[in-house]
Amino acid sequence: MEIQKKLVLEVGISEGDNQTMSTNLKYLSLSILVFQTTSLVLTMRYSRTLKEERPRYLSSTAVVIAELLKITACILLVYKDSKCSLRTLNRVLHDEILNKPMETLKLAIPSGIYTLQNNLLYVALSNLDAATYQVTYQLKILTTALFSVSMLSKKLGVYQWLSLVILMAGVAFVQWPSDLQTTTAKELSAGSQLMGLLAVLIACFSSGFAGVYFEKILKETKQSVWIRNIQLGFFGSIFGLMGVYIYDGELVSKNGFFQGYNKLTWIVVVLQALGGLVIAAVIKYADNILKGFATSLSIILSTLISYFWLQDFVPTSVFFLGAVLVIVATFLYSYDPKPTGNPTKA
Repeated sequence: MEIQKKLVLEVGISEGDNQTMSTNLKYLSLSILVFQTTSLVLTMRYSRTLKEERPRYLSSTAVVIAELLKITACILLVYKDSKCSLRTLNRVLHDEILNKPMETLKLAIPSGIYTLQNNLLYVALSNLDAATYQVTYQLKILTTALFSVSMLSKKLGVYQWLSLVILMAGVAFVQWPSDLQTTTAKELSAGSQLMGLLAVLIACFSSGFAGVYFEKILKETKQSVWIRNIQLGFFGSIFGLMGVYIYDGELVSKNGFFQGYNKLTWIVVVLQALGGLVIAAVIKYADNILKGFATSLSIILSTLISYFWLQDFVPTSVFFLGAVLVIVATFLYSYDPKPTGNPTKA
């Protein structure tokens, strides 16, 4: 009897420890997501508007370096999953990538789109303040939902359709022109707001399509997400180098691949490389509602820091209303009401 009580007690403690660890991992991954999202937007914006005597770094080269860092990180994670055995790692990479060329080639399409998207984000943040960018970029929820319905035959509930309507209204309010925003934009930014807006909109469509396409591939195969990210990074590096050659080949041959790089540039590159890995961790350990909370918190932090630190943004009442609507839409889209029914009688 005492032995049974001891075993029950030990099992209870073990389950409690596992639950505590799971909760800690959930909130740790969400905290990292908030930090990564907010830091990436702000540092990228600051790095693209910082006035220096030397030439500014090329965003096309930064995208390539970020892809290479992502490949390196994913290989290390596969190495860890292979019990830190180089022989096992080599066999896994050979079997899952080289011996399955058709499976690998499937990633070429989303990889090319993600590369385009990453370049567009640099264009957007060169022309838009961090707060406006953050709120407008949430339109990717709308594009992802539409592509999910058309490509994955996903059915959206009433709350999700309502959230998409609120989302569009919120973004419309954020982009609503005002005399204060126009004057501030002219004084504080040399970029084109229209170009920044177009870059964000195209990035939203590319993000929605590539994300749903990637989800479809993951559901159809049993390969790990780290292997898939290695494949994405491989094609992303190739497409990225093509972009460097086409758009910045002359500048690279003149001033070098790493022209204009400094500590801030490397921080931006590392944060961009970690983005996909952090989102994968959030999907694994957290749920959509908490992910929406992290996104909303990131929007608020970006707005405050953009106003107080970067001083390139002055919020208006219309922007505030739009931002609130976008945050509400983010939560509402993730809301999953529990079905109510009559409890069964014993």
